[in-house]
Amino acid sequence: MKKLLVLLGCVLLVLGFALHSVWQWWQHPMPGQRPAEIVVGEGSSLSAVAAELERNGALQWPRLWSFTARLQGLDAKIKRGEYRLEADLSPAQLLAVLVAGRVVQYSVTLPEGINLDSAIALLHQQEPLRALLEDGEDPRLLELVAPTASAEGLFFPDTYLYSRGESDLDILRHAHRRMKTVLNTAWENRDLALPYEEPYQALVMASIVEKETGLAAERERIAGVFTRRLERNMRLQTDPTVIYGLGREFDGNLRRRHLEDRSNPYNTYQHKGLPPTPIALPGAAAIEAALHPAAGQELYFVARGDGSHEFSETLEQHQLAVKAYQLKRRKDYRSSPAAGDGE
Repeated sequence: MKKLLVLLGCVLLVLGFALHSVWQWWQHPMPGQRPAEIVVGEGSSLSAVAAELERNGALQWPRLWSFTARLQGLDAKIKRGEYRLEADLSPAQLLAVLVAGRVVQYSVTLPEGINLDSAIALLHQQEPLRALLEDGEDPRLLELVAPTASAEGLFFPDTYLYSRGESDLDILRHAHRRMKTVLNTAWENRDLALPYEEPYQALVMASIVEKETGLAAERERIAGVFTRRLERNMRLQTDPTVIYGLGREFDGNLRRRHLEDRSNPYNTYQHKGLPPTPIALPGAAAIEAALHPAAGQELYFVARGDGSHEFSETLEQHQLAVKAYQLKRRKDYRSSPAAGDGE
């Protein structure tokens, strides 16, 4: 009996020592541990993750780690994604990082004034993103923005965070939700008596204001010119809409034949009212300007060539301004709206 008690005591002592050792291993970083980068794929098993951690020098005793994770019921809770693991993480902390899904975050910025096709091309340059979309007419985008017939302009330009494995469509879903929120909030707080029947028309105007504005301080004045032209049934006569309608045909030079082409539905020199869709992704400031345009009598503006514009109330004043800046022969000269008032 005495020998049995001694043997039992030895077993308990060894077991206690073993449990203590496991506890110490579980709670403390291991000597020689290295930083590691791993990707947990969709459906990756716990054993595969443990083996990957061991190969990268981030974990010893991977089977014991997997067993301990299963005991806690955490094996099915590991999140997929890309991880950058520090060198001083204990096995318990490693598991916590994977369960919490603290994956590597990337960012991409959609600039204000970019059009949808250019935005998609920019997203395709992001290596961690999966490229699913062909272009701005991809059926998945049209389904996203339904019942609107075109997806152009319906995505808010901003900086978006994402993780490896997400797609260009995922980013644009976020951008679309953001645009709806920004536009609807701005619409609820709009000035009264504006020439828009719905938020979408304000978005179209905002996209034009975005493309025409070179100096932020002029944004509301530019919006004021265009809203007054709409109210007076004058053609908007703005180059960016014509250029958008030309698409890939535009080679950097806007020619007279382009301005006289009635087949281009975006040719605001030939067609009255707003173009059929936005022509770019407008930012919050452009949307606010479209819904809070500056008051006044100005109906014309001409580019000075330094990003600013000369504004005029009458056609005669505008023609003098056009002549003055044409004589300077600025390479980037454009009169917009043009001298003809389109009435």
